[in-house]
Amino acid sequence: MLEYIPEHLDFEVEFEPTKMDDKKYVINADTNEYIGIVGKDFKCVSHGDFFRDVITSTTDTLRPHQLEGAEARWKSAYKDGWAMLDIVLPNMKTTIANDVHETSLMKRVIALHGVNGTCSNIAIFGAIDFFCTNGQIIGDHNKVMRKNTSNFSLDRFIVELEKSQQDFNATAQQLQRWANTSIAHVDVKALLDTIMKSERKAEKMNILYNQEVANRGRNLFALYSAFTNYATYADERNGFNLRNTGNDTQAVSMFKREVEVANWIGTPAFKSLDVKVAA
Repeated sequence: MLEYIPEHLDFEVEFEPTKMDDKKYVINADTNEYIGIVGKDFKCVSHGDFFRDVITSTTDTLRPHQLEGAEARWKSAYKDGWAMLDIVLPNMKTTIANDVHETSLMKRVIALHGVNGTCSNIAIFGAIDFFCTNGQIIGDHNKVMRKNTSNFSLDRFIVELEKSQQDFNATAQQLQRWANTSIAHVDVKALLDTIMKSERKAEKMNILYNQEVANRGRNLFALYSAFTNYATYADERNGFNLRNTGNDTQAVSMFKREVEVANWIGTPAFKSLDVKVAA
């Protein structure tokens, strides 16, 4: 149920001064565990209060049939100081198809919250590919980053949620265009070298792209699907394993990959392949 918030995230937050005058500790009041250090003027609501507001606004704004089958997926990091709610809405979907492949996209509502100063309190929107469960943020890189640095407002969230279906439809049209855009003539490896600035990462992504081609054809959507695969998995399935630092940061790292993908598709090199058909 969407109303359910995991017990380990539904805790009150307390603060305690440090030996530095301008800093204070963040404490999980349920466990008495120290989970961060923030500036002395830092203020926040609890994860529970923030996410309850997001969930209530979502269920009050969307129609019952749009919420049917909705699933809440939770992730956390930094000893639960950072949390992410990913609401998947399988009843809000659209189809992307070409001559060799067909898939559906379902809508996402993503909310992030930090009680330890590691992130702003934000909400953005996205989609999940039914065929491979890859996640993707909707919107160009500048839009995503602007939302990442904006102060959260429930009123603005409701307005954005109401507008998000337009963004979802626009993204579906874009992805359909990409599915019909052949890049058989493109030196994809050279393109990836330009976009990623890392020969090793570009080589691994080129391998992943060619795996996508086997299912989706040699088109721009297959390249984008390789990107979103990178942002969804970090294991032997794609070769992009996360480095084990011994820290509780995997969920944050994977979200940063989604933002990274939004950055890649915003580059001039990628955009140059997206040939829009004039009306």
